Amino acid sequence: MSVWDHYLKNSEAGKLFNCAMTSLTAFVLEGIICSYDFSAFNTVVDVGGGQGSLVTSILEVYPTVKGIVFDIPTVIEEAKSCLQAQGFADRCTVVSGNFFESVTAGGDAYLLKHIIHDWDDEKAIVILKNCHQAMSQHSTLLLFETIIPTGNASSFSKFFDLNMLVMTGGRERTEEEYQVLLQKAGFQLTQVIPTASPISVIEALKI
Repeated sequence: MSVWDHYLKNSEAGKLFNCAMTSLTAFVLEGIICSYDFSAFNTVVDVGGGQGSLVTSILEVYPTVKGIVFDIPTVIEEAKSCLQAQGFADRCTVVSGNFFESVTAGGDAYLLKHIIHDWDDEKAIVILKNCHQAMSQHSTLLLFETIIPTGNASSFSKFFDLNMLVMTGGRERTEEEYQVLLQKAGFQLTQVIPTASPISVIEALKI
């Protein structure tokens, strides 16, 4: 079975994975928050947002912003508890769903942190197209991913690429590959912003 089916069938393993993703988010959050200005947005939707650590970090820095965490039902219950415990339940709602089927509407920024790298191009385009459909014409798409540099120099992203191949069948991508992927889903890549962490902010708008 796939690693995702394994986590669904083994709840304890799934909870450990969700906690690990929250810890990984904590490692890169400062770089994201310091590198991108979220003040222009009213509502940010974290697609596949897990326990909500990315959204709560944005809400903490930007008090006028509201959030939506979108994830599968088993994960959303954990997110709801975390948001309540951190005092953000009044500014952040949770919505359950499957991003291969649809994505919740209502945001002017759609965030996907370490989501697209989990999947091959075909499945990644399905996710991106569902985001495209949910977004208004003036919404912004933000991917938080590791960019593979050109050339043959060693890079953390290349090791990460092998890990994704083995674990999920996904892959890391170069900036050019993200540009092509986004175009196929109806987006135009507008900028790539490096952060102090291995993650870059990939910004795109609807074509």
